[in-house]
Amino acid sequence: MHIPRHLAVIMDGNGRWAETRCLPRIAGHRQGVRTVREIVQECQRLGVDYLTLYAFSSENWGRPDDEVSALMELLSIYLREQFDLMLEKRIRLRVIGEIERLPLPVRRVLEETVAKTDDHDGMVLTLALSYGARNEILRASRRLAARVAAGELSPDAIDEELFADSLDTNGMPDPDLLIRTSGEMRISNFLLWQIAYAEMVFTPVLWPDFGVEELHWALTEFTRRERRFGLTRDQVDRRSGEKGH
Repeated sequence: MHIPRHLAVIMDGNGRWAETRCLPRIAGHRQGVRTVREIVQECQRLGVDYLTLYAFSSENWGRPDDEVSALMELLSIYLREQFDLMLEKRIRLRVIGEIERLPLPVRRVLEETVAKTDDHDGMVLTLALSYGARNEILRASRRLAARVAAGELSPDAIDEELFADSLDTNGMPDPDLLIRTSGEMRISNFLLWQIAYAEMVFTPVLWPDFGVEELHWALTEFTRRERRFGLTRDQVDRRSGEKGH
């Protein structure tokens, strides 16, 4: 089984999981947090270097106030509960998105956890919170435009590498594999720039039911894929042969 260096996950289906059981939606989110714990630990055990989870999108602010409040509370609880694991396994926490939109108590817990794990050399766990890829690209474009306007940067100097360094994910490799649960087959404004060459696996399993067995299935599917990055199969084989010598 080939392990991706960077795995990104769109965690979808918490609400439907609860509704099919005649439970309030928050029950699905609570069960989803348990799944997060399990998947984070398994990815760390398998040797995934970067795990990025789509936890709360920019569009999620439009959900009912009580659901948003409950999600923010669950986030704080998760961070506090998992802090010892992050210390033990040397997991480093990163956050991407418009963090300033989060409630102040949540921001404080996030900032504290990020600061205390900043020197860790284990798996990098990135939470996408109040995140939207189009917004991320706009913010990066504005930062670069401001540097051009200030005379610090020539427009001709802006290349893909510089633009990538201006994104929230700067310093991270692009995802090798994107998994989306719940049967939906769309990207939902997640890492649009970064997943240009990511393999994608869609599963009908709702996120609260997505356990270690389902993760292994997705990784096995990823292992079957031939990643050519725009090249021909012969070119890929030739490059692999050259690296082997």
